[in-house]
Amino acid sequence: MKSIKVLMLCCFALLSTASLAQRDFSQVEITTHRLADNLYYLKGAGGNIGVSVGEDGVFLIDDQFAPLTEKILAAIQVVTDQPVRFLFNTHHHGDHTGGNQNLGKAGVVIVAHENVRVLLKNGLTSGDLDRLLTADQRAGLPVLTYTDSVRFHLNGENIHAFHNGPGHTNADSFVHFQNANVIHTGDVFRTTGYPFVDGNASGSFLGIVASYEMLLEISNPDTVFLPGHGVPSSQDDIREQLDMLYTIHDRVQAGINGGLSLGRIQSDNPTAEYDARWAGGKVKGPDLVTVIYNELISNFRQKMRREI
Repeated sequence: MKSIKVLMLCCFALLSTASLAQRDFSQVEITTHRLADNLYYLKGAGGNIGVSVGEDGVFLIDDQFAPLTEKILAAIQVVTDQPVRFLFNTHHHGDHTGGNQNLGKAGVVIVAHENVRVLLKNGLTSGDLDRLLTADQRAGLPVLTYTDSVRFHLNGENIHAFHNGPGHTNADSFVHFQNANVIHTGDVFRTTGYPFVDGNASGSFLGIVASYEMLLEISNPDTVFLPGHGVPSSQDDIREQLDMLYTIHDRVQAGINGGLSLGRIQSDNPTAEYDARWAGGKVKGPDLVTVIYNELISNFRQKMRREI
């Protein structure tokens, strides 16, 4: 099992490197959008970047890809002349952490959940945990990590960052700007397609559902949610997706209860009425059904083993 995980990490690293090499980042434009007083987000290539500015310096959430760092910093300089002090990683994927080394070498303090550091380090060593990292590689790792939550008090804002449990990955965090009433959700919530569960990073469909429920619990009708990919959203947008996930889950569960195979459940197309809106990303309807089916079957088997 360990060798399989190592192989998967190696393949993921090779694919990520190849994809990065083939992309022309010179054509990417970084655009700036205001969320609230002293709070912005940047769009470019990769995940939405959160930017809190003020006299205490810049608090940055995620950093897209390494070739875009200069453009990102230039966009930040348009709204503030203060330096970037903190970089917070919502999770470990390269479209959110690709600029880590650049910013880390510039003296920015990188903060993330403990599992982000583990996953990033594992990716750099291709699973060989005894391999020594280079100075540049070390510069891209979070230097301040936590397991539950951490608070920042910057720019007149109370910023509560906290681990929401396994969902998109096992290293996800939400970042709640409590005064501005804005929550950066990382890739747990997105408006560009079906949720993506990274099984290689111990993600969980049921965890994503629980995280959506958590978002509703800690928010109010005026809260703005900044997704990892997509556009700022409201509680109604969270509820719409959550209702969809409940429905698809229940259909898959009903098929399992009826003794149907994964292929048979997929042939019934339990995502049919949602595909036109949500299947445009990397996750298609059958992919989502497979993830839900496998997780429900795994949970059932674990329960049966505990009861024996």
